[in-house]
Amino acid sequence: MILVSSCLAGMKVRYNGTDCLDETIARLLEEQKAMAVCPELLGGFSTPREPAEIVGGDGGDVLAGTARVMDRSGADVTELYLKGAYVTLEMARSAGATAVVLKENSPSCGSRLIYNGTFSGTKQSGHGVTTALLRANGIKVVSEAELERLFQTEQSKGTI
Repeated sequence: MILVSSCLAGMKVRYNGTDCLDETIARLLEEQKAMAVCPELLGGFSTPREPAEIVGGDGGDVLAGTARVMDRSGADVTELYLKGAYVTLEMARSAGATAVVLKENSPSCGSRLIYNGTFSGTKQSGHGVTTALLRANGIKVVSEAELERLFQTEQSKGTI
């Protein structure tokens, strides 16, 4: 079983009410080989919502308490991001997830890139809050760009 970002499964849960449908992920859900999660909704956000970015670091820094997640209006939404990350971790454990595919660039889900906290559209290396927590707990996290390689690996192991 793998967990996948709900937006990649075609659910309109992104901050602006859109999705990022990936046909492979949709097929995995239909075949009940994947389970959709949205850490931001699990944390208590609704759709649509203000965009948010990590200010002062990346997801690991948020977990360490040295960076915050702020929305575009200036509200500190760190606690909601942390709550969503911990609920996602529990879901991954309960499902026996071998890997998680999360949406790149997100302050929750980015696995290699996130926005830099200035709301200018500039990206930086780093990972989101949920990705940082999952990885700290030994769970493999990849972006949608790495899905094909993950799919082949998991199929060869017989885990999906």
